[in-house]
Formats: sequence, structure tokens, C-alpha cells
Amino acid sequence: MQNTPNQSAMSLRPASDWALFLDVDGTLLHLQQTPDGVNRSERVCQILEGIMQRLAGAVALVSGRTIQNLDELFVPHRFPVAGLHGLERRDAEGNAHSHSESQVLDTLRPPLRKAAETHEGVIFEDKSRALAIHYRQAPDRASGIQRLVEDLVRPLAHELHVIHGKMVTEIKPWHADKGSAISAFMNEPPFVGRVPVFIGDDTTDEDGFVYVNQMSGYAIRVGGGEGDVVKTAARYSLENVDEVIAWLESWPPSL
Repeated sequence: MQNTPNQSAMSLRPASDWALFLDVDGTLLHLQQTPDGVNRSERVCQILEGIMQRLAGAVALVSGRTIQNLDELFVPHRFPVAGLHGLERRDAEGNAHSHSESQVLDTLRPPLRKAAETHEGVIFEDKSRALAIHYRQAPDRASGIQRLVEDLVRPLAHELHVIHGKMVTEIKPWHADKGSAISAFMNEPPFVGRVPVFIGDDTTDEDGFVYVNQMSGYAIRVGGGEGDVVKTAARYSLENVDEVIAWLESWPPSL
């Protein structure tokens, strides 16, 4: 891990043998006060469709959202996608792959739901195979919510993993992450044999950055400029969502 990389991804020249993987919230779409507040962007959809043509279909979304939610955000487009940090996935042929639900999450739902109900601005999100508690509207609750989740999960640490992201704490089983999701794509057409490029903005993307580095690809972290120094495995950076979109839009019409 290193401090936020200084080398801008704007200097990278896209190549026809790339495979492009993209986080969504905070990467392709601007973060909002609530998960439901994120707005779809037809401009982004059109950019991705164009890049898919240039990369022979080797483009996939890799997100903490469910696949159903991602399809709703990008309707009518149906991209190859990994949801819930890799716990569910749809390959380029449209085939679904998913890990079974972890029953141990059942014990965490009541106390997390209660925490959200008793603290204004705190939102509990039940994603079935994973859980999240958001506090973007109650930043003063961050440390308390994080401690609560850590205490609840500690007896279950052999099965569950806690990730503290941007104003959200997520709980998911250990057996999948964004790195394993990208790896699965890279072993299938049209991704196999290509150079992986992954763009993400948060702690949950670090597993993907590590895998991409191991594959001699390009890991790109969004954000982390002055006053926002982070530790990351990414070697390249883009300043914000707008710069991500500008970079993708600048790709030449043929590679």
C-alpha cells in the first residue's frame, strides 16, 4: 500500500487489448446523500457502449450494489456485471453466478435495523447476501456505528468481513471480493488474455486494485487529492467522477 498515487491516469493511452472494469458509485456516478438518490446518466451509458464496441465487449461493472439495482440504474443497457462486491455476477453471455446467502447475517439484521431506527440520518441497507449501514447524513455517528458493527461481527469474524467505506460500513462473507470477481471475468471471453484496467474510489475497491497489479494491469483510484490522502494499492489516479467521465470520453474512436 502507498499514499494516493500522483501519476494521473489521463496520461494512459487506451489499447485495444484492455479489459475495462468499473466501480459505479463515486466512480461513474456522483455520490448522493442516500443510495437511492444516485441518478443514472445516459451520457455514461453511451460512453460505455462505445468503449464496449472498441474493446470487443470487454467492459464490466464491479459494484457493491445488487445486479438488479445496477440494471435499474443503467436501463435498458445490460452490461456484464459483478454485484455485492463479487457475491453475484453476470458474465458476458448473460449467465448468472452467485454465492449462497450467509445465514449468520440473520443475527445482525435486528441490531443494525434498530441502530438505523434510533439514530436520525442513519440508513440500514439489507442486500440479502451482504449488509450495509450508511451515515452520510449523520457523519457525527460514524465512529459509533463503526464500533457497533465491529463489536457485532467480532464473534463471527471467521465468516464475515467488515469494510469501512465512504460514510458506509459494509458486512459481507469472506469468500468473495472485487478482486475475485475481476479474476472470474478474466478467465472468460471476451476478457481472457487482455490487460485488466480497474477504476474505483473506495476501500472496497482495494482487492480489485491488488489483483489488477498482479496481472500487470492498471489500477486507478478516484479521489484522494489534497486534504484527502489515502492508502491504496492503485498506481494511478483520477481526481473525481467528472475526470473519470472526461477520460473515458476522450478515448479515440478506434484503438
